[in-house]
Amino acid sequence: MTAKIVIVGSFNMDLTAYMERMPRPGETVNGRKFVTGPGGKGSNQAVAAARLGADVTFIGRVGHDTFGDQAVSTWQREHISTRYVVRDPDHATGVAPIFVDDTGENSIVVVLGANLNLQAADIDAAADVIAGADVLVVQLEINYDMVAYALKVAKQKGIRTILNPAPAGHLPAEVVALADFITPNETELEVLAGKTGLAVEEAVRSLLTTAEQTVIVTMGAQGARYVRRDSSELIPTFKVEVVDTTGAGDAFNGGLAVALAEGKDLRSAIAFANATAALCVTRPGTAPSMPARVEVDRLLAAQR
Repeated sequence: MTAKIVIVGSFNMDLTAYMERMPRPGETVNGRKFVTGPGGKGSNQAVAAARLGADVTFIGRVGHDTFGDQAVSTWQREHISTRYVVRDPDHATGVAPIFVDDTGENSIVVVLGANLNLQAADIDAAADVIAGADVLVVQLEINYDMVAYALKVAKQKGIRTILNPAPAGHLPAEVVALADFITPNETELEVLAGKTGLAVEEAVRSLLTTAEQTVIVTMGAQGARYVRRDSSELIPTFKVEVVDTTGAGDAFNGGLAVALAEGKDLRSAIAFANATAALCVTRPGTAPSMPARVEVDRLLAAQR
């Protein structure tokens, strides 16, 4: 049965410059290449899930501009439903200037534009699709009130939810409590927990509100650690040649959503998400770097 995923989130046009090293404050460095491409955490996760074989619906806003046109074209090309994408008449499509150095590390500035104008009515319009979904995913590149609202609607309909608290931000405990799975990286975990200097498991346990809730902390080359009230385990990732880490977290979340929707157990779902992220970092870009299902299955099979 095809996994049904609803993504409530952002689209940003990525404007990516590649250079030998990052500039220091006040310094200009020469870049060697500049490319544009579709991005935004929500959109990247939608593309990742679609390429993994899921039936994906996107809920969000883009402007009435060239970048908005490119967003819709991207989703249609990836067979992502755009029925609940609103073309905002008053706000420009989000953009994200990205700087990538020769080690693959990146720095990003996000101007969210229309993403921040998502309305409760936009989510309500898709109520039937949400009710029929296996998993709903939301991130923090939209209005935080709409993050909470999307989680509430899904919870009321008995749909499992993934909260990817990225970029790092503070959320009320009652909003965090609405998510079944929370997927921060280590920096995002620290911000979400509101405490510095804590070990990963200690920080995570300060977030957990129920025995069923799961936090999965993405830890780069180490893999991902899941923590529940009664258990914790690091699921290692795959050794690959890193080209560009941009989009790795989005690949992980798209992979996790699909794996959970397909009924995989937690360890297997995280391994699937790790494989998706590992393949993503072997090529440049964000949405364009998301792997196909056959690639993920092949990588997993090679490790058995």
